[in-house]
Amino acid sequence: MHNHARVPVGVLGASGYVGQELLRLLAGHPGASVAFATAETAAGETVEGQRLIKTDDAQVARAELVFSCLPHGVSGRYVNDVRAAGVRAVDLSADFRLSAEAVYGLTEFARPRVATAELVANPGCYPTAALLALIPLAKRGLIDPGREVVIDAASGVTGAGRNARRELLFGEVAEDYRAYAAGNTHRHLPEVRAGLAREGGFSGDLVFTPHLLPVKRGILETIHVPLTRALDQGAAEALYEEAYAGEPCVLITRGALPSLKDVVYRNRVAIGVVPVSGVQRPRLTVIAAIDNLVKGAAGQAVQNMNVMLGFPETAGLAC
Repeated sequence: MHNHARVPVGVLGASGYVGQELLRLLAGHPGASVAFATAETAAGETVEGQRLIKTDDAQVARAELVFSCLPHGVSGRYVNDVRAAGVRAVDLSADFRLSAEAVYGLTEFARPRVATAELVANPGCYPTAALLALIPLAKRGLIDPGREVVIDAASGVTGAGRNARRELLFGEVAEDYRAYAAGNTHRHLPEVRAGLAREGGFSGDLVFTPHLLPVKRGILETIHVPLTRALDQGAAEALYEEAYAGEPCVLITRGALPSLKDVVYRNRVAIGVVPVSGVQRPRLTVIAAIDNLVKGAAGQAVQNMNVMLGFPETAGLAC
């Protein structure tokens, strides 16, 4: 495909980890070209061959679609400007994830809505893994609403963003492992609840505890699911394989549990299951792994762009 035939796209907030990842993916995309990429303090720097300009200097109308990787609370205002200019948008912040104005872009479950959307709210990283792990069980009425679903999630430090913070210094993080936002206080929890209710019809209790891993990228979630009836290993794996049959970006790890090595730099979720023995009521442990910067952010955004613009869904992505 020649360059003049490529669809021009813009990236707002291209200097953070997610914005840089997005430019990396777009640099290898066969059908899109970057019309502009913006930053504030990093304006004038070059990322993936793109010279970053001030956000207010971006000529939004030059793009057919704009990604916003701006911070939560800032992004919404710029996205509204993009929409006012008649340009479609994918917002990677949390600003529209719970809003009726946007389509929630969990691609595997929202394709028809994403395809025609003017505004897609790209899911958060923790919710992406949790929802892809839980929706197949919820849809079949297999999650016991009378008991809690417990989600223990661990993320690499890029999930906390690129701003300098003392608790994220190498010397603070290396050789350590710690929980944060304990007691069900993490800002992603309402998003997981909303997605489970919408796609799976489940509105029981969730207990979510995130942890900080001393790695750059990757999320591993260990999810303890109370079941309405017992499932053995084969039945549980078959259920997931049926739910995600033909899905290019979902890997069911039969007979094994996924690790970060299965997913880093890939736009995929890897899901493994194991029945829990020695308990009085049936439970299933579901392990879900993603790269927080790819399937958890920039990769899923490109996947959604591909659906919106009619490209092959995995164009520019390694799944």
